[in-house]
Amino acid sequence: MESGFWHQRWREDRIGFHQPDINPHLRTFWPRVAAPPGGQVFVPLCGKSLDMLWLRDQGHPVLGVELSPIAVDAFFSENRLEYERHGDHAFTRYEAENIRLLCGDFFDLQPQQTSDVRAIYDRASLIALPPDMRVRYVEHLQRLLPGTHIPMLLVTIDYDQAQMQGPPFAVSDQEVRDLFSPHWSLECTLEDDVLAKEPRFRERGLSRMREHIYLLRSIA
Repeated sequence: MESGFWHQRWREDRIGFHQPDINPHLRTFWPRVAAPPGGQVFVPLCGKSLDMLWLRDQGHPVLGVELSPIAVDAFFSENRLEYERHGDHAFTRYEAENIRLLCGDFFDLQPQQTSDVRAIYDRASLIALPPDMRVRYVEHLQRLLPGTHIPMLLVTIDYDQAQMQGPPFAVSDQEVRDLFSPHWSLECTLEDDVLAKEPRFRERGLSRMREHIYLLRSIA
């Protein structure tokens, strides 16, 4: 999926993927991630997610990466955060109150920019990408890690792909395991039927939608 697609979605305010509140799974499962106290949390493809504020309020500096400057500007303005802006290699870096957002392409990130990362939160990154880019995403994420034993909280959805085209894309449990092994340990902590709570997806023709919550840890 080309970057122009996402720029257009933000320009047209077609951002149904944005959640107007803190993700309830983040509140529930973050304690099980066991991120080091004060450790930086990486939020790839972060948009203007309020989850970053919640993570910051738990004592974690946050590092997000987002393609759209509209999303980044909206995050700071809507949350009344004053920020400083600087150039950072292929990115524009925004910083305010323990939140650092890098505006640019995730695949341009370099390991020196993620050297302080101690945990990862992915609610809407993997499912935003088509299959070929998901492989690239996981491979690049692995290269960015500063070491082993980095924990991750991952949220995915699965549905009949014949009934709807993404994004968000369906990512099966088997695909998650194929993508992340052998470099990550993986535990599925929740499988939930969420279609009743997602009328917009029923309207698009889905007959089922299941959400999966994973706890992962890099091991190689």
